[in-house]
Amino acid sequence: MGILSRASYVIRSKINALLNRAEDPTETLDYSYEKMRDELQQVKQGIADLTTQKKRLEIQKRRLEENVEKHNDQARQAVQQDREDLARKALEKKQAKMNQIEELDSQIARLQDTQDTLVQKKDELQSRIEEFRTKKETMKARYEAAEASSRVSEAMSGVGDEMADVGRALERAEERTDEMEARSAAMDELMESGALDDVLSDKDSIERELEAGRTNAEVDAELETLKAEMGKSSAPAEEEAADAEVDVDVEEEVVDEEVEAELEELKNDEESS
Repeated sequence: MGILSRASYVIRSKINALLNRAEDPTETLDYSYEKMRDELQQVKQGIADLTTQKKRLEIQKRRLEENVEKHNDQARQAVQQDREDLARKALEKKQAKMNQIEELDSQIARLQDTQDTLVQKKDELQSRIEEFRTKKETMKARYEAAEASSRVSEAMSGVGDEMADVGRALERAEERTDEMEARSAAMDELMESGALDDVLSDKDSIERELEAGRTNAEVDAELETLKAEMGKSSAPAEEEAADAEVDVDVEEEVVDEEVEAELEELKNDEESS
């Protein structure tokens, strides 16, 4: 097979595949049905034309038959008048008309045979068209049912083109959501650990600790200043704390004396017994 032949074969196969995918069987059936109806209409039109032609010949035949009667009467009248010459002419015309009538009869008979044949074919074609129409409607119903069932099956299984696109979109959305959730969790972890501040700041850890210490000292100094302005220094608080410590020591000494007294009583009881 030459290059051109192979190329032609490939092109025809591609075109045939495209046509198969683009072809709608229901539309093809409807088109075939309409073509058959057109053919039936043409047959009916042919029968009508043939019948019209036959009617014209029949009309012409009736006129010739009327002329035959006329010439026959003329011949009789000529014989009555002893005009044999006129009678002969009338009979000759009569014979010519009868020959034409005979020829018309044969033509009318042929047209009638043709008409009968066309009517029979028309009836057969019409019967086939009705049969085809029944099969067409049945096939269309089966095709539409199969197509609907196929769409439902594809939708249920997710293998259809649209469902596949939906599935891919869902997968992309899920991947994007996982990515955003992971990114958000990572940012939260960085913010809690302070790593994000380290990244955003150009100071090292020592500078940040020193700065925090200076900030605390400034806050403490400002707090003392505020207390002094309001008449609440830290001295009374220290004295109260010292008094509280003295009270605790006194209570402890009293407890110790009571314990020693009880021990002494126990010793005396043992010695007396």
